[in-house]
Amino acid sequence: MTTLTLDYTARYLRRRALTTDDGTRVVLDLPEARLLKDGETVEATDGTRITIRAAAEDLLEITGAALPRIAWHIGNRHTPCQVEETRLLIARDHVLADMLRTLGADLCDVREPFQPEGGAYGHGRTHGHTHSHDPHTDPNAHLHD
Repeated sequence: MTTLTLDYTARYLRRRALTTDDGTRVVLDLPEARLLKDGETVEATDGTRITIRAAAEDLLEITGAALPRIAWHIGNRHTPCQVEETRLLIARDHVLADMLRTLGADLCDVREPFQPEGGAYGHGRTHGHTHSHDPHTDPNAHLHD
């Protein structure tokens, strides 16, 4: 089985030349840009079937009694976040860590695969939207009477 291990940022792609874990050069050419998930299988342009693996990354593990409130603050900053039953995971960020401590979070540095939530609109990322609400410059803006 051919595998390709990529971190969260690198797993968001459309067309890219990559090197698999065994050193094989392949080109992925997907119909649209999207986040490849851990365990997903894709096919390179040469027909090679590749299983995607999420790479271990430096993350901040967040726990504490006020986890729903903490999750709201993380989401309000549009920060990619992996949501689990008893913890949240985000990319390490000392500024966010300071803010989270003031909110009562317990923090721990961990290194593991990162698989954050895909976002409310199913695009696989929490980035890429605009707040302009101007229908002339924002194709996602809604017109109102």
